[in-house]
Amino acid sequence: MGNFSKPVKNQIGTVFIHVEDLQKSVEWYSNIIGFNYDRNSVESPVYNIPIDGATGLTLDDHKFDENFTHKPSPNPICNLLVENIDEAYNFMKNKNVEIVREIERIGEDFAWFNFADPDGNVLMACTC
Repeated sequence: MGNFSKPVKNQIGTVFIHVEDLQKSVEWYSNIIGFNYDRNSVESPVYNIPIDGATGLTLDDHKFDENFTHKPSPNPICNLLVENIDEAYNFMKNKNVEIVREIERIGEDFAWFNFADPDGNVLMACTC
């Protein structure tokens, strides 16, 4: 293998989740993943959610693009880490979050379930 240029990094920068109502979505995500925000700081077209780790999470209402049509993904956009899958599942159920795939387990340490945000975007809660 020779030397080669690497113009695209082997790293994920930010995950974008497209939403219809930015204010409503920021509030929903803050209730689910637990961050504080100032309603006055939520301005179209995007809101960067404070996330632990290197990969970012951005909500995008796409208001700048009049030709944009929101089509939520039926497959998980990303996964959010959880330590206890049953606790996370019960938390979501108590918040009336739509569960779109029940808990699945592989062995003792690997489990996940899928849920939807208010716009129908599917995300995964996962132990890894």
